[in-house]
Amino acid sequence: MLRSMTLFFNRIVQRYLPDAFLFAIILTLVVFVLGIGFTGSSPAEMVKYWGDGFWDLLAFAMQMSLIVVTGYILANSPMIKAFLTRISKFATTPGQAILLVTFTSAVACLINYGFGLVVGALLAIHVAKRVPSVDYRLLMASAYSGFLLWHGGLSGSIPLTIATEGHFMEDSMGIIPITETLFSGTNLFIVLILLITLPLLNRLLMNSTKDLAQNNSDFINTETYTQNSESADMPENLTPAERLENSKLISLVVGLLGLSFVVYHFAKNGLDLNINIVNFIFLFLGIIFHQTPRRFLDSVSDAVKNAGGIIIQFPFYAGIMGMMVASGLSEQMSLWFVSISNDFTFPLLTFISAGIVNFFVPSGGGQWAVQAPIMVPAALELGADTAKTAMAVAWGDAWTNMIQPFWALPLLAIAGLKVKDIMGFCLVILLWSFIPISIGLLFM
Repeated sequence: MLRSMTLFFNRIVQRYLPDAFLFAIILTLVVFVLGIGFTGSSPAEMVKYWGDGFWDLLAFAMQMSLIVVTGYILANSPMIKAFLTRISKFATTPGQAILLVTFTSAVACLINYGFGLVVGALLAIHVAKRVPSVDYRLLMASAYSGFLLWHGGLSGSIPLTIATEGHFMEDSMGIIPITETLFSGTNLFIVLILLITLPLLNRLLMNSTKDLAQNNSDFINTETYTQNSESADMPENLTPAERLENSKLISLVVGLLGLSFVVYHFAKNGLDLNINIVNFIFLFLGIIFHQTPRRFLDSVSDAVKNAGGIIIQFPFYAGIMGMMVASGLSEQMSLWFVSISNDFTFPLLTFISAGIVNFFVPSGGGQWAVQAPIMVPAALELGADTAKTAMAVAWGDAWTNMIQPFWALPLLAIAGLKVKDIMGFCLVILLWSFIPISIGLLFM
């Protein structure tokens, strides 16, 4: 049955799923029509909401672009290539490759979502080169499946927000420590079950790829991460400017300066592994590991080619979020789920509503800002646990990321794949993950 389901989903997405950019365009038009039909907003008002929100994700788009660029730069250095190659040696068969990549990605995403996305993709590339018989598309889907766990981990934006003094819902729900969210029985149960079952599920999916025509050489560029990182002798008769470009001392000094700030950051803030500090670490390690500014800049030139999809698509998602929030469409969706809930079903229906809203507001923090003013008062009125309500929103946000291209873009850019290449597998992962998440929210 699993094999038939996987083959069916793959046929559907290969035939009907457009490029990720067109997906964003279609989603824009859908929200535009829904806003007019269900909120009473006029076409002119929907255009205004769209345009007003269009640039709201510029800072975030830059962060995610840098995740791709700095991750590529770091992976293109001889030291990191050697390290990833060493890890990839743990996999000698396709099945071991799937298990290794899934588990590593999941653990990395529990530490930090941006870190996990990059590590999973880069490890998958090295593993695919070592085990060329593995299905590259399934391997990358396995790497992306680890992202399902991010909101239950140390970088989960919703649990960290409500644990921070002065958060915008403090008057309603107070300050909720992570012992009641990230380290609650509910969250630990979901994380543990997914951590165990996702590698096994992806391994089973491997049996479904035998009938899917694929050639890994069509996807993997054997020259990737090779051309600009090898050591070379210093050319003779250099100009002063060229000597600066090839100076190992300059790279070392700048790199150590950056890492000094990293030490200061952790000494002051503890294990605050946010997206900015991850980019900061990747960037300055890349400068050191490439040894000279010239080799580093050559790697940068190659890396920026991978960030185009993020740069052009994220503003469209910001526009979608603008229409959803300003028109009240996201509020209406949430209120409908509240209206059919009771104290027992409320966490599950909150999770499902968050999964739907995530299609249109694919940002954990942004989604909490939209849904919290509705879900928290409803939880208090029904006598439901507000901490579990917050985690229900968090897991809903993480759950439909499996079929929302927004977060897959950095991984796909590194992998050199299109969204349709992995989405058939991700649909199966989405369906399976619903079971342990629902059990955890209802009974734990």
